[in-house]
Amino acid sequence: MRARYLMLIAIWGASFLLIKIGLEALAPIQLVLGRMAFGTATLLAVTVVRRVLLPREPRLWGHLFVTATLSNTVPFMLFAYAEQRIPSAVASVCNATAPLFTLLIALLALPGERPTAKRGLGLVLGFVGVAVVFGVWDTAGARPDPTGVLLGLGATVCYGAGHVYLRRYLSATPYSGLALTAVQLFIGTLQLAVIAPLATSVPDHVPARVVLAVLVLGALGTGVGYVFQYALIRGPGPTVASTVTYCTPVVSISLGVIVLGEQLTWNAPLGAAIIIAGALLTRAPRAPTSARRLAVAPISRTPWIRGLQ
Repeated sequence: MRARYLMLIAIWGASFLLIKIGLEALAPIQLVLGRMAFGTATLLAVTVVRRVLLPREPRLWGHLFVTATLSNTVPFMLFAYAEQRIPSAVASVCNATAPLFTLLIALLALPGERPTAKRGLGLVLGFVGVAVVFGVWDTAGARPDPTGVLLGLGATVCYGAGHVYLRRYLSATPYSGLALTAVQLFIGTLQLAVIAPLATSVPDHVPARVVLAVLVLGALGTGVGYVFQYALIRGPGPTVASTVTYCTPVVSISLGVIVLGEQLTWNAPLGAAIIIAGALLTRAPRAPTSARRLAVAPISRTPWIRGLQ
């Protein structure tokens, strides 16, 4: 199980690097369609091998359509567009705010979520970290592109909304998380298959490294990564599984600097550390066993939201 934990950190930590490579030859929508298609194929193959029952009820598919839009299609595209403007490392720092926005939206939308002083402090600290990443004091223009950062933060807002929607409307379903995610990714792939031909043209040439990047991003990041996360939730538990979120920025920042040669100012890693500290403070106490059995996923980052970056 420790090996899966470390592999999941590596897979999700490398996601932003792979997005940057994919954008070398593909439009953001094409990149996202590729990763979604490879991720869907991987998860559907796993469901066949494991003989997992997939949902068929039209109402449930309707809810999964909304969740796919909020948790996959829109945020994946926002991150792809963001990485056209900001380094992959900065995009990964934006992604670390997902637990903050999830809690903020949950406090507004879910009656069972209660504000506490600890959670409030965590939210304030987390958003101070966002301000540090922005470099709000820097008037010389050396800070990250504001539009790119806002696109990245917009993606995490979508993650939060998607997670809250999932908890509200899908937490009581008898189907496994694997089944729900496989159908959710399938729906998201269909959405993009309709949009991509209308919004983009086929590229003249796609280098092998770009094809490989999208394949790995989809099959591993959006497919196998989920399977590992699901195993961690069922094994050590959601608390351990959720800590993956707080480790991936270290991998993402390191790969961005070492592999892509990205230049980062001191405030990006510092802001990331402050955001993670705030996110840790916002985590709810461990629920009773009966409650955890009903929960679809922990309140922090989950595979249903990220589909695995």
